[in-house]
Amino acid sequence: MNRDEMEFFIDPARCIGCQACVHACSECDTHKGHSMIHLDYVDRATSTQTVPTVCMHCDSPTCADVCPADAIKRSDDGRVMTARKPRCIACNNCVLACPFGVPKMMTEFDLMMKCDMCYDRTSTGRKPMCATVCPSQALFYGTREEVERQRKRSRSINQFQFGQQVVRTKVNMMVPKDSAFDQLDITAAMHEPPVGRSISLNVLTLEGG
Repeated sequence: MNRDEMEFFIDPARCIGCQACVHACSECDTHKGHSMIHLDYVDRATSTQTVPTVCMHCDSPTCADVCPADAIKRSDDGRVMTARKPRCIACNNCVLACPFGVPKMMTEFDLMMKCDMCYDRTSTGRKPMCATVCPSQALFYGTREEVERQRKRSRSINQFQFGQQVVRTKVNMMVPKDSAFDQLDITAAMHEPPVGRSISLNVLTLEGG
């Protein structure tokens, strides 16, 4: 199979919070034993639902745009790489600028490190570590034809809106097939009023006790 046809897909609805991806990512030699995946809680106060966050590999990466040392490069096939050690000055610009909150400043190395979609593996035709071990296939690496065949009730999008800015990414997000939008408005929920929740308890009383 031509590796140029392979794509990365994230399906948040399938994440079961097992952290297999987190542990697998930490085994990558290029990460020096550190995981580059964020396993985030959608609404920790009310739900156990989690979602894995990996680098989305933007077509126009903000992290690279704001790097004053030109330490962050984008490969020919669209992967945004970890900062190069000889150039990185640990200024944190990329950490603050990334709209997805992906880069990690590793203070012990004075180096920004991030998901590079397991470039050492995918460049030779193998799957990323996280997608290899994900039991629910919330992280999937394969062809678009495979995804469309296996997930008939979903479709993929790779455009995200942050205020007035639209970001196009190499990584795809799965959404319900009947959804009307063509891009995800990431900041829309910030302006929604909080939803009240109440819990009804049925209290049993024992007479004569």
